[in-house]
Amino acid sequence: MKVFVTGVRGQLGYDVMNELEKRGLEAAGVDIQEMDITDADCVERVISDAAPDAVIHCAAYTAVDAAQDNEELCRRVNAEGTANIARVCRERHIKMMYISTDYVFDGKGTRPWEPDDERHPLNVYGQTKYEGELAVTENLDQYFIVRIAWVFGVNGKNFIKTMLNLAKTHDTITVVNDQYGSPTYTYDLARLLVDMIQTDKYGFYHATNEGICTWYEFACEIFRQAGVKVNVLPVSAAQYAAKAPRPENSRMSKEKLTENGFERLPAWQDALGRYLEALKER
Repeated sequence: MKVFVTGVRGQLGYDVMNELEKRGLEAAGVDIQEMDITDADCVERVISDAAPDAVIHCAAYTAVDAAQDNEELCRRVNAEGTANIARVCRERHIKMMYISTDYVFDGKGTRPWEPDDERHPLNVYGQTKYEGELAVTENLDQYFIVRIAWVFGVNGKNFIKTMLNLAKTHDTITVVNDQYGSPTYTYDLARLLVDMIQTDKYGFYHATNEGICTWYEFACEIFRQAGVKVNVLPVSAAQYAAKAPRPENSRMSKEKLTENGFERLPAWQDALGRYLEALKER
């Protein structure tokens, strides 16, 4: 099986490529330098030349706050770019996996979101990822749409690296304590995605590490496991001036993974420990 991966210089794409190679599967990886997904002709040419059996589409515009001021660019990448890939997959009978986000939901309530729940995004980033989901479902029958949240990996920027860097220059750090979700280690996630892409169990899925926390609780556990002494203060999202509104509830149900025989990811605390070790080794 040959798998084509977009966004290989990002956190998730990097780990997906490593996982494919580890399993001896043929992998072709691109980032914007090799394939500009907003250029339909370029997408057609590069994917056709690669002739894969499947595409795992990790590339995205993910700067959530910047997206509020750059809506056109964000939409070109997340919606139109995804549509360009989906159309080539349709023409060439290639199955496609699209990596989406908890941000397609409005974040209301406390119940975990189900894969088939109605989508009502709160911000530009969420809206354009939702439009990417529509581009996939309108063009293809053989697709996986996998929503992820609170992602961290060794390659690229993330909340853990930000916290550890802040602790070098601050005695006290304030962190939001009224948004709930599940941290997700791209190393664990990549293993699941490669399991999935080798099946025909298509549809919508949610995939995060097990367990729920707030960003504040996440930060406290980062510093505890890293052995870093810093004063962490909980604040409300209203006290923290972010340009783009965030969902309060990013709890996501992973029951569908179990129902389809996929192995769920380990607890986020366990993933964090392994991640901190991996950072030390780099």
